[in-house]
Amino acid sequence: MSMTFLHDNFLLNNEPAIRLYHEFAQNEPILDFHNHLPPEEIANDRRFENLAEIWLEADHYKWRAMRANGTPEELITGTGKPKDKFLAFANTMPHALGNPLYHWTHLELKRCFGIDLILGPDTAEEIWSLTNEQLKDSEFSALGMLKKFQVRALCTTDDPAESTEHHRKIKENPDINCQVLPTFRPDRAWTISDAVGFFDWVENLEQETDREIETLTDFLEALAKRVNHFHALGTRISDHSFPYFFSDFPSEEEARILFLDAMAGQTATRVETERFGAFIMLYLCRLYSAKGWTMQIHLGPLRNNSTRLMKNFGADAGTDSMGDWSQAEKMSRFLDKLDREDSLPKTIVYNNNPASNFTVATMLGNFQRDLPGKMQFGTAWWHLDQKDGIEEQLKTFANVGLLSHFTGMLTDSRSFLSFPRHEYFRRILCNLIGTWMEDGIIPDDIDLPGDMVRRICYDNARSFLELEGI
Repeated sequence: MSMTFLHDNFLLNNEPAIRLYHEFAQNEPILDFHNHLPPEEIANDRRFENLAEIWLEADHYKWRAMRANGTPEELITGTGKPKDKFLAFANTMPHALGNPLYHWTHLELKRCFGIDLILGPDTAEEIWSLTNEQLKDSEFSALGMLKKFQVRALCTTDDPAESTEHHRKIKENPDINCQVLPTFRPDRAWTISDAVGFFDWVENLEQETDREIETLTDFLEALAKRVNHFHALGTRISDHSFPYFFSDFPSEEEARILFLDAMAGQTATRVETERFGAFIMLYLCRLYSAKGWTMQIHLGPLRNNSTRLMKNFGADAGTDSMGDWSQAEKMSRFLDKLDREDSLPKTIVYNNNPASNFTVATMLGNFQRDLPGKMQFGTAWWHLDQKDGIEEQLKTFANVGLLSHFTGMLTDSRSFLSFPRHEYFRRILCNLIGTWMEDGIIPDDIDLPGDMVRRICYDNARSFLELEGI
């Protein structure tokens, strides 16, 4: 069966939407400013043996769907053969109608491989053979995929206690035309609830900074040294993930005691961990502000819900869900403290629970200052990265802010095949705005919304992040 539903005007349901997409969005390049692509695979221009490697190795979206279809864990995160894992995913696809995976999967088959077949048990063998043959070509290496999709720049997600050697290698390679920049992700810097893991992380930080860390002052200076190191590599953005903002601020003396207790092997309580996290985040935000960095906050997930899979596989097994915490007061206290001392960096907050969309968006609006769109309500994230979620994020942004300044889409992906998600977003964006034009909600003047669409697709993010040379 061919993919007739993926025609040129897929998801574009009116004439203005069709014009907006084809004239203003379709040919814009990609700036993927948040993803989890491994820098090592880019530096070494990884080649993939088969479709299972490039599609299923680290995709928890697919893993969740396969579990819902009754697939044995051996064929998801276990030791099953690559082809058997792919066939299990193919068997899942006919049951995924209405799931964004169905669209993503077929967009990737069509845009990456030129395959116009519906994936299912009856086409799996043919698709396996066709894709694996194409993967032998250099066009389908890690760097080949970046070139194929006009990726001008991407920002990976990098722990400051780990080596940046692969980023240095990328930076020194004149044949890599895409800017590949590290993102500063220091979430383990306050995980004192796991004293052993925290101690090990600090030891790694010592190695990367070539200094002993015995006191809180040593620790803070090491973090600042890594910020400077990342900045020299081109970093202009940090990343953090919280269930909610940490806003119960301790004194420096209390933070010093908590640090020393953790280094001595004492496990902190949840309250103590969050207070230490609030102290560290304030310190880091001041550094970010001084550097002109953008801070990303991924807000609201409840992670690692399955003890069984956490024990057998570890984190990122696909067992995270939306949390339902109260967000407003904590968010207000944290942002206001930085704003009062003129240390609030440019900020993008991605919300994981749609019930908090207007809460988060309106709270960000309280702290706009000096720069158009300084405080950004980030694109629909994770469980909301689907047609309904994307539309609701866009409408929320437009209703309580200025959509024209929106920094747009990112993949948040571990797969080099995921760049068609930008196309998916752009089609949904154009259809929504085209519908507004057709309904008389905005002027029926193609150039006005067209310019906004074009900027949301690429240029707003480039300007906001102040990335040079792209």
